[in-house]
Amino acid sequence: MRVKICGITKLDQGMAIARLGAQALGFICVPASERYVNPQTIRLIVEQLPENVDRIGVFANSTMDNICQVVAESNLSGVQLHGDETAEYCDRLREFLPGIEIIKALRVKSRETLAAAAIYAVRVDTLLLDAYHREQLGGTGLTIDWRMLADFKPQCPWLLAGGLTPDNVLSAIGSLPDTNFSGIDLSSGVEISPGDKDLTLVANLFEQLKKIQ
Repeated sequence: MRVKICGITKLDQGMAIARLGAQALGFICVPASERYVNPQTIRLIVEQLPENVDRIGVFANSTMDNICQVVAESNLSGVQLHGDETAEYCDRLREFLPGIEIIKALRVKSRETLAAAAIYAVRVDTLLLDAYHREQLGGTGLTIDWRMLADFKPQCPWLLAGGLTPDNVLSAIGSLPDTNFSGIDLSSGVEISPGDKDLTLVANLFEQLKKIQ
């Protein structure tokens, strides 16, 4: 199972989380976010990571020029689009960033959101389902109604996000269909404060996941 820990801001924490078993680290590239980290700091962190750890930059309603610049400056291996980007936008970004993983995040408000996922599933590498919040794009601590996901079977791999913690992660995974579900994404559920990860909680998360491996 792929485990992505998002909102990394510190070198020592990024290294420790990778050692604990995270296959992907997420870096918030949205300046308005409490978890924002600049390209220079991202590069400082990713240069110390093992090559098999994915390095994902999270953007929201950004220009393609900015995304491409940050990808180059930070040495990212993937881009997560967490705003209102259209399917056509994803197509165009693919042309600019061949070989870079493109993840489209969808904030699940209703079953209609899940129906719209089909449009993106044939254009991106991975989908990410996050909880809907009227004012915040992510890291809210809110959970999705997992019951809505019983019939969610997109044509590409997908990650579950939204309020996951070491305490509820097994319940969340147990409620999901097993078709092409590929992993989980956590941020606030393993934090002391925004951008400051609690390594004890991260270690506990991986202990919980061992129960289903």
